[in-house]
Amino acid sequence: MGNTFAYMRISTKEERGLQKYGRQEKALTKYAKDNNLEYILIAKEDESGKSFSNRKEWKKLEKLVQSGDTIVFKDISRFTREAEKGYQKYMELLEKGIELIFIDNQTISTPYIKQLLNVAEKQNLVAKTSLESTVKLLLIVELDRVEQERLILIKRIKDGINASDKKSGRITGNVDKLTDELKTDILKYKKDRTIKAIDLMKKHNISRNTFKKYCDLVSE
Repeated sequence: MGNTFAYMRISTKEERGLQKYGRQEKALTKYAKDNNLEYILIAKEDESGKSFSNRKEWKKLEKLVQSGDTIVFKDISRFTREAEKGYQKYMELLEKGIELIFIDNQTISTPYIKQLLNVAEKQNLVAKTSLESTVKLLLIVELDRVEQERLILIKRIKDGINASDKKSGRITGNVDKLTDELKTDILKYKKDRTIKAIDLMKKHNISRNTFKKYCDLVSE
């Protein structure tokens, strides 16, 4: 049996706190306990999941893992948020004999996918081709779902800016309390690094210091 590694990724500097890492670490710890595993290494980083090339800890981890090793993630979005390149990387690791476990997405973890592919190998040509296509579709659909969620989130934030109170005569520099709408936007911002802090500051007409204060309040 190979080594088991855990990988945690966050999306923004504000998510470096215990709240974001804590949820992932709790899930990973529980998985290890339930499956009698010990992680050789727990990799943490705060880079976007849009690309693999800019993730230093991921690159180090890829150099360490060998055939028979396992990498555990809380969910598929911690692995990647890009469908096509994500699928290519998934299959590349699968072919190298490296297992990927997604605690919240078990149907696309490699043990389940390998079972489907093994079944496909035993079928006639038509059934084999059909099952292999189903496996590919299953992976791409899930990866695409993650990417689309990111794009929708960005669009909603930008739409909110265009329809903000500032355009209806709100006084510049007037600071409101932490409203439910602002809290919701901050939570969205914390989940996706591609959402810009400056956009939220413009939408709610608040200063950088105020925005930072509200981010800390939401984290607490």
